[in-house]
Amino acid sequence: MNAPMPKSLGVVDGVVIAASSTAATTSIAIGTGVLAATVGRQVPILLILAFLPMLGIAGAYARLNRSEPNCGAGYTWVGTTLGPWLGFLAGWIPIAGTVIFLAYTTAICGSLLIQTADKLGLHGLDPNSTAQCTMIGLVVLAAVTWTAIRGVEHAASFQKYLLIFEYAVLIVFCGWGMIVGDQPFSLSWLNPFAFDSFSGLAQGLVLAVFFYWGWDAAFSVTEETRNPEDAARGGYIALFTMLGLFVLGSIAFQRVLPTEELAANGAQGLSYYAAKLAGEPWASLPLLALMFSAVASVQSGVIPTARLTLAMSRDKTLGAFWAKLNGRGAPAAGTIVIAIVAGFVALLEFAIPTLNQAILAAVNTIGLLVAVYYGLTAIAAAVRFRGQGLRATWIPLLSGLVLLALGVYLAAYYATLSDGFAISVDNGWFNLAAPLIIVVIGLVAAGTAKWRRRSPYFALKTKEPV
Repeated sequence: MNAPMPKSLGVVDGVVIAASSTAATTSIAIGTGVLAATVGRQVPILLILAFLPMLGIAGAYARLNRSEPNCGAGYTWVGTTLGPWLGFLAGWIPIAGTVIFLAYTTAICGSLLIQTADKLGLHGLDPNSTAQCTMIGLVVLAAVTWTAIRGVEHAASFQKYLLIFEYAVLIVFCGWGMIVGDQPFSLSWLNPFAFDSFSGLAQGLVLAVFFYWGWDAAFSVTEETRNPEDAARGGYIALFTMLGLFVLGSIAFQRVLPTEELAANGAQGLSYYAAKLAGEPWASLPLLALMFSAVASVQSGVIPTARLTLAMSRDKTLGAFWAKLNGRGAPAAGTIVIAIVAGFVALLEFAIPTLNQAILAAVNTIGLLVAVYYGLTAIAAAVRFRGQGLRATWIPLLSGLVLLALGVYLAAYYATLSDGFAISVDNGWFNLAAPLIIVVIGLVAAGTAKWRRRSPYFALKTKEPV
């Protein structure tokens, strides 16, 4: 038997881990252009609309965590409420989504280092080359993995200082852009009825869900938190902070840049924005903040995933290897393997030549996957607490159904978008391929756990509603 993980974290640590995992600066810097290409100038209201189901799902997480604190989070709660097959998928999907996230964020780290080198006069590399960015980013992935296995309290302390710097820079530059931007502000940016098409709105909402994804990392360290309530507080604080930063950032970007420039600059969006406002060396501060955000989000992606695989290993749905803890109480072996798998997936992205396209492909995949596992967890809360009134039942149920409906609609839209398969972010079947492969592999892995490992997880009785 492994010793329990040390309870060394408080609410501030939960906020730091959740906020770093959500990576507001990275999302704003590279994602605002992606959203603008999808919904035009409706990005601010889109981010507000996407926040509403997120808030309902956060409430579901908080109630479930009070009832059954477990670092497996949705995997555990869905399994003990809706059944083990759906529960396994609620664990498998965020693992796969995080691996993809780590893979493309690794490439972003490489791109940022190349951009920094270019500013220092070291030219010759392309910050939009997927191959070049990935090879350099793999060094960053190795470094932050080493930091993570030293123990979660060290990682949280490291990320705290990164967050303070990046948020200060982000707020100053966004506030500056709001004041001096030459693109006229319009109330239509906040009009929920001004979207050009329902398909654009649906795709935009799924992409915006990706913006918020990560606040639930606070619940992955609930077994290392001194008070389980602190996990919920950390998640809520991080979520509301993200709402404020996302709306501020999207309006600021639109005050400074027209839609065409927003959509065209992709991974270099924040650098381009800063260069519009200031000369050097001040224009390099947002680039540095973005680098800190990307590094922190890579580390934050490793931490909750290793704890989720730990929970699954304890139930024998994954091998015993994933439950091994090092002398500091951290799941070091699982953390290293996750980083290795993410590095391998990053190398597969060489098939997509430009980083902007690789980012869009990854965000599309993760958005669909996140909609599924958040939706399942919210519905599990509605079923388990269905006797406790409106707030406990209908709000999480509605939030979960909205996300699942968006995922189903978008999957159907992608299936009819293209006649055949091609490696292109404009190809519907390409956008569907990765999520479908992940779900199919997940079902195979669940079958292996049930019939080969004979995991007791598949024999558990569902909990009675309360």
